[in-house]
Amino acid sequence: MGEERVLDFFSDVSVVEDPYPYYQYARMQGPVWQEPYHGAFVVTGYDEIVAIYRDPEMFSSCNAFGGPFPGLPKEPTGDDASELIERYRDVFPSHESLITFDPPLHSDHRGLMMRLLTPKRLKENEDFMWRLADQLIDGFAVKEKCDFIAEYAQAFALLVIADLLGVPESDHAELRGRMVAKGPAGTVGQQMQGNFLVHLEDFFTAYIEARRREPQDDVLGKMAQATFADGSIPEVIEVVRVATILFAGGQGTAARFLGNMVKLLAEYPQLQELLRAERERIPNFVEETLRLFSPVKTNFRMARRSTTLGGVDIPAGSSLMLLLGAADGDERRFECPNEFHMDRPNVREHVAFGRGVHSCPGAPLVRADGRITLERMLDRLADIQISEAKHGPRGARRYDHTPTYILRGVEALHLEFTPVG
Repeated sequence: MGEERVLDFFSDVSVVEDPYPYYQYARMQGPVWQEPYHGAFVVTGYDEIVAIYRDPEMFSSCNAFGGPFPGLPKEPTGDDASELIERYRDVFPSHESLITFDPPLHSDHRGLMMRLLTPKRLKENEDFMWRLADQLIDGFAVKEKCDFIAEYAQAFALLVIADLLGVPESDHAELRGRMVAKGPAGTVGQQMQGNFLVHLEDFFTAYIEARRREPQDDVLGKMAQATFADGSIPEVIEVVRVATILFAGGQGTAARFLGNMVKLLAEYPQLQELLRAERERIPNFVEETLRLFSPVKTNFRMARRSTTLGGVDIPAGSSLMLLLGAADGDERRFECPNEFHMDRPNVREHVAFGRGVHSCPGAPLVRADGRITLERMLDRLADIQISEAKHGPRGARRYDHTPTYILRGVEALHLEFTPVG
């Protein structure tokens, strides 16, 4: 990709189909550079991205959903945009979500969630995952083929997070319908507007209100009764918005990651045989897949004050595009970064889950999703392959990818296999 052909990351469909040439081009420009279409500063350096994540006082999350769109309505007159960010915070997409909050507001709302995702509750949820994996595989094993996304990944991701929260099984179908109808965030060629998760708010409001009237021993019930650190009681809508981001974030990214992971497994029979024989290597396989095939391509921040990053001057009020897929291929951090090596000593150092105060709260969940899915598929299915009838021959595969500049995943993954036993 020559400089004269630099693509618009936010609108070019070829970047959706294959972002890796863009990652490579972006890294060649340096750890920080300004893209020509929207004026966003692209950050590809691993160290630079980690520094941004760990400095919320300098880099605001106000534009975490929208990136350079819409940006501040007014240009800062000096080297500090903090006052403008606070004044116009409500113009940014999903400004009501804790993903766009900065400390201390973010700390209060994230605390409602994190105090309840206890080791005991996560262990109970993991027990549910083992049963669910078998139930879903039961539904297609005898057919010797499946669309893994539709018949496993989407249902598994939704039901796992629904079980964690305590959403009754009778409501799962409606919840899934709402997610499908809305589609993914950050559609290529479109600017996000408003609250992306508003379609879930009335659904979760009913749960929180009911659990305030009649407390229940589940995550939603405990969230309904939780207080902020100072002892004050959150408004119902504040709790609802924490629940919606936990649900939507866990469901959307996990389903795509499972697809990315199993797609890799099905493409390389030698990996299947290795993992069948040496199950203790599955966690490292999950980590290296997260590094190379993360379901999240990019994240965004806004510079509160003028600063210098990676040798580049960043004016106050600038949008920064944290290109996670490029950072996880930074050769300064990862040896032979474009190669899949699950035994690399720093395999867990990827930035797929972010860093700092906004690090993904569902990271343990995604890791368990991947590990358990692999265990049960390898136990029950042999010779897992990509369907050439559906996706074409090796070296010329055809997939429909999620049409968004935020997420990376396939919309369908047709597999063929031989049932075991």
